Amino acid sequence: MSGPFFETQHELVRKLARDFAERELAPTAQEFDETETFPAELYKLMGRAGFFGIKIPREYGGAGADTRAYALTMEELSRGNVCAGVLVSGANSLGTAPLLLVGTEEQKRKYLPEIASGESFMAFGLTEPDAGSDAGSMKMRASEDGGSYILNGTKTFITGAPFAKWITVFAKTNPAKGAKGITSFFVDMDAPGVSLGRNEHKMGQRAIPTSDVILEDVRVPKSAILGEIDKGFVTAMRTLSVGRIGVASQALGVAQNAVDLAIPYMKSRKQFGKTLSAFQGLQFMLAEMETKLNAARLLIYHAAYEMDMGRDATKAASMAKYYATEACLEIVNGALQMFGGYGYSRDYPIERLYRDARVMTIYEGTTQVQQMVISGQLLR
Repeated sequence: MSGPFFETQHELVRKLARDFAERELAPTAQEFDETETFPAELYKLMGRAGFFGIKIPREYGGAGADTRAYALTMEELSRGNVCAGVLVSGANSLGTAPLLLVGTEEQKRKYLPEIASGESFMAFGLTEPDAGSDAGSMKMRASEDGGSYILNGTKTFITGAPFAKWITVFAKTNPAKGAKGITSFFVDMDAPGVSLGRNEHKMGQRAIPTSDVILEDVRVPKSAILGEIDKGFVTAMRTLSVGRIGVASQALGVAQNAVDLAIPYMKSRKQFGKTLSAFQGLQFMLAEMETKLNAARLLIYHAAYEMDMGRDATKAASMAKYYATEACLEIVNGALQMFGGYGYSRDYPIERLYRDARVMTIYEGTTQVQQMVISGQLLR
């Protein structure tokens, strides 16, 4: 094949990520799920491979690659272990997109090099116990006090919070203005008044720790403000547009893994005197899975291309996230069905993929939120 999505440089990126995933991620994915750990040594190895700086500009220690390279990397790493894809997303999307969108030069030079190298992790603090899809209803407050702001409130389901060095926090500086009164801040996780809730015991993606981040009278200097006062909600929404391509790519990798597992099993498993691959009903299931997999891939690559061309990719990114994550659930479910009772056993990796896939239609904008965005773009 030829064209902008299959240029040599992008295929080299894919090969690098695929080789790493097959060598370092896939063999340990089951173990890390069971132990609910992601070793620091592996995290550092990913940093040395350059995965945390794919989209970070070269002047800040990153590779300065485009969105297509990012999508390919996310796809291949998530195919090996989706938890690795989540970490790469945290570094290249939620953790750094706000900085690249509205950060000052001083802020970029302070935070980006450490994130790109894998030395440090920046968490993203938007969701609250009573503010999920409706992020504008958040209750965290930031009150001006001389040359500082004092932050109070709780952020929930914060990916990587237990090992993050910093967190980008969104808080209301002007509550009367609702979503138009939200400001973003950088908070040091070691600052006085910052504490963690318990580690969430999740259904899937168990190797990545997730917890609440609690801020009690946390004082941050005005130099820690990210962007303009009361403009933080816009920054969050623009960040999520980038993130949706990443989550869609995660789903694509997981779905590809499920198909890769199903095919050899169908060829080897015998029932009623013949292999599963000989049954037309299962053949048609596999055909539908493969078609949806590739439809998702094209939506993702198209959204990435639109973003690389500097066009408004809001609708394209939401369509990619919406379709790819829902298709992933269907594909993994179909693959598990082919495994029969064995698919329900933890001795087979398809069971883990089923659990890992479920949350992707929820985080960084539920399926229903994507439908709202898509229809909103059409009807504006």
